[in-house]
Amino acid sequence: MSLFIGLMSGTSLDGIDAALVEIAESDAMDRPRLVATHAEPMPEPLRQRLWRLCHAERVSFAELAAAEDALCRLQADTVEALLATSHTPREAIAAIGSHGQTIEHAPHGHDGGPAYTLQLDNPSLLAELTGCPVVADFRRRDLAAGGQAAPLAPAFHEALLRAAGEWRLVLNLGGFANLTLLPPTEDERAPLGFDTGPANALLDAWYARHRGGRFDAGGEWAASGRVDDALLERLLAEPFFHQPPPRSTGRELFHLDWLERRLTGEEAPEDVQATLAELTATSIALGIGMARERLAAPPAAALIPCGGGAHNPDLLTRLARHLPETPLVASADWGWPADWLEAGAFAWLAWRRLQARPGNLPSVTGASGCRVLGGVYAA
Repeated sequence: MSLFIGLMSGTSLDGIDAALVEIAESDAMDRPRLVATHAEPMPEPLRQRLWRLCHAERVSFAELAAAEDALCRLQADTVEALLATSHTPREAIAAIGSHGQTIEHAPHGHDGGPAYTLQLDNPSLLAELTGCPVVADFRRRDLAAGGQAAPLAPAFHEALLRAAGEWRLVLNLGGFANLTLLPPTEDERAPLGFDTGPANALLDAWYARHRGGRFDAGGEWAASGRVDDALLERLLAEPFFHQPPPRSTGRELFHLDWLERRLTGEEAPEDVQATLAELTATSIALGIGMARERLAAPPAAALIPCGGGAHNPDLLTRLARHLPETPLVASADWGWPADWLEAGAFAWLAWRRLQARPGNLPSVTGASGCRVLGGVYAA
């Protein structure tokens, strides 16, 4: 067995998640096992710096370098904390899988230009600071093969949660939502996965503007409002929600300006929040319907929510209302608490890279074939 660390900083910019994962060296059928975790909060100055970069039309190389350096040093601190709290010697770590911080994701390019995806990351510095090998730059090889480079977690979902005799859905509720439809193991078809649209990104941004906090804890503010059906209809008219997979999205499309262009100005703020929560639930249900139709799948035996949105009772209630035939089942029932699947995915992808095994699913990203993802940076 080998130990890997996965590092993930998502679109919510709330911190860095680190997962210590044990993986069998030779038997790929063994399920990865979560050993220990650590969450390092994002310092507010760094969070604001990254937020500005995500929304900037122009930036200087110096700004990018400074933000990347600060992020990398926070990653190194996160690794050190995980090693200390889990009493793990650094020599036991086969590699760190580092996703970095996505600044912009444009799988179709802009204005006729080439496709690109940009994650701030410095695996050379991370290897230097931690003394551990690092695997990084997971997305661009899939992009080079004609894929969307996202989502990448469905391959890990398959390794962890695909089972005999039943269909399962895995739903990541981070800043944006992506789903994975897993056929039973006796079905030879590959999983299907794609982004369904915003999850917490718009909810957090609207809450921050009107209530001053980072997020609507438990969805309480959304639950206090009333869904504006006319606004919901305008939001759902966005072509992305009706586009067949493969598809991925991010802040480049869904941001406050996008929302405000669809407001009349007469809406109560809490009603907008309720409508955004309903938008998340409705767009996920639309995506699940699209996935089931593509694979001629029955209702799933379980919908497994993960990510920060898995702690939002209001959002989960809305999902349950849209999907009455599909029970919501906690990922912790399979040994993986909801907050740690994404970080775990990048530990697993690092293992795949060292094994020279593909890390993408062409059925998900649309790539022309399976590809080994990431570059290796020696300690």
